[in-house]
Amino acid sequence: MTSTIQRQELQNKIWKIADNVRGSIDGWDFKQFVLGTLFYRFISENFSNYIEGGDESVNYASLSNDVITPELKADAIKTRGYFIYPSQLFVNVAKTANTNPNLNTDLKAIFDAIEGSANGYASEDDIKGLFADFDTTSTRLGTTVADKNKRLAAVLKGVEELNFGNFEDNQIDLFGDAYEFLISNYAANAGKSGGEFFTPQSVSKLIAQLALHKQTSVNKIYDPACGSGSLLLQAKKHFDKHIINEGFFGQEINHTTYNLARMNMFLHNVNYDKFNIKLGDTLINPQLG
Repeated sequence: MTSTIQRQELQNKIWKIADNVRGSIDGWDFKQFVLGTLFYRFISENFSNYIEGGDESVNYASLSNDVITPELKADAIKTRGYFIYPSQLFVNVAKTANTNPNLNTDLKAIFDAIEGSANGYASEDDIKGLFADFDTTSTRLGTTVADKNKRLAAVLKGVEELNFGNFEDNQIDLFGDAYEFLISNYAANAGKSGGEFFTPQSVSKLIAQLALHKQTSVNKIYDPACGSGSLLLQAKKHFDKHIINEGFFGQEINHTTYNLARMNMFLHNVNYDKFNIKLGDTLINPQLG
């Protein structure tokens, strides 16, 4: 699937989801639910792939939570940085989304559990707050639990229908593209764009190629205004077969895009010990270097 087709499919799906919840959620708030759900789906799929280890006879989503031993959980957290039980996976939650009377509180408990699984481990700071912008109990979703659940189910089901195959093989930066599309269609109209500008992926790719030209190894890659991590990811794609000793580093002033950058690292198999993304104004308070 080409980048143009993937991008068009993503945008069409976002519009379809918007139609299902139109009039109930402000466009600026709507983007948080779409982006959070996209991340929830793909972090679930990536974790399942890790547990299954390529063994087609294993279906992690179908297992009972009871088969998870403390040793297995601890080992997974040390390796991946977090843990998701089978019942907490996106595929299982989406399956019953339309009929689950506790959907909004179940999702909150799941997100808290995923973030909390890293407490006390080296990955704690990298996982903390990843779902902070995805408030499933917010009154913005509706005034009643039934209203909240109906709109959450619509978003879950919409994201469930997206078909991108192997995430790492995608030709687009899913989160960067989704965020930019949502910003351009909602934030500008709401007067909330905040002067945000996005580096086109073609430019990010060119910068990465120029910076890494003829290099066989790199100590670290740093972007002082990393946004959703597009430039860092382009550098990874261009340099994947070579040595990056210390990994990927960046700082971002916007809390939402800061979270997206961290999400993108995980979803492109940059492990928590190979990236360090900080929140803050690089000009006033540089936290790296």
